[in-house]
Amino acid sequence: MDSLRDPVTIPCGDTYCLECIKIYWDQFDHMGVYSCPQCHSTFTPRPVLRRNLPDVNHEPRRQLPELTPFPYLHQETFCDFCVGRRNKAVKSCLMCLASYCETHVKPHYESATFKRHKLVDETGHLDRKICPQHEKGLELFCRSDQMCVCVLCTVREHRGHNITSAEEERVDKQKILVVTQTEVQHIIQERMKELQELKHNVDVLKSGAQRAQAESDKTFHEMLQAVERWKAEIHQMIMANMQSAMLQAEGYVERLELEILELQRRDAELRHILDTEDNIHFLQVPRETCVS
Repeated sequence: MDSLRDPVTIPCGDTYCLECIKIYWDQFDHMGVYSCPQCHSTFTPRPVLRRNLPDVNHEPRRQLPELTPFPYLHQETFCDFCVGRRNKAVKSCLMCLASYCETHVKPHYESATFKRHKLVDETGHLDRKICPQHEKGLELFCRSDQMCVCVLCTVREHRGHNITSAEEERVDKQKILVVTQTEVQHIIQERMKELQELKHNVDVLKSGAQRAQAESDKTFHEMLQAVERWKAEIHQMIMANMQSAMLQAEGYVERLELEILELQRRDAELRHILDTEDNIHFLQVPRETCVS
């Protein structure tokens, strides 16, 4: 009842924590029938649990057809009769309830004692191929309850139900799966096409960005060169104007200094005349001397 941790949605549409529904279904492994704790829908074989992933693309996509999840992945099984290092099992016997390697399975082929025994390819989880109620091999299929059953089930729990052989039921369901597989392959092709288009668009985007970056670098380089050139020209112009002004100023300073010297000389002469006590000498000073 708390917030979901690692949420998973089972085939009926209800959602649970991954660990919670896993623990709940583990207790039904011996029966081979699993149900939803809320709506009580049943599933067989056990659905594969996958975490719900957010849709990273908001564009509408064609949904995959609903599939019955595989009950389990094939896991390696070892021979029950090997001593020491155990070899990989290749066959299982539904009568012996044991798995055999290539060496230890030979008596089942060669001895008349095992003539009535049922050998099947070893795919792991031998207990799933045995009826949990009667401990007999599951060889039939109950279409009424949509589950595998043994011979004894047909005269007891599933009496009067629509029963068919596992081989015949497989033929019917295989036709449906072939159609589903065709649809899945078609969707795979569509997704591959979308992936190629997306990769192409990414490449175009990258090349466009690289060209824009190169053009930008070129433009800024040219701008920096122009600024440096303008800086040099302005500096040269300032220096030329300063040198011209300095020459003019130096010439003016030189003239002022000469003029000051001349004026100082006349000032000394005038002071000498003004300081004389001889009136006649004072009056006989040339007129030009008294004119400023």
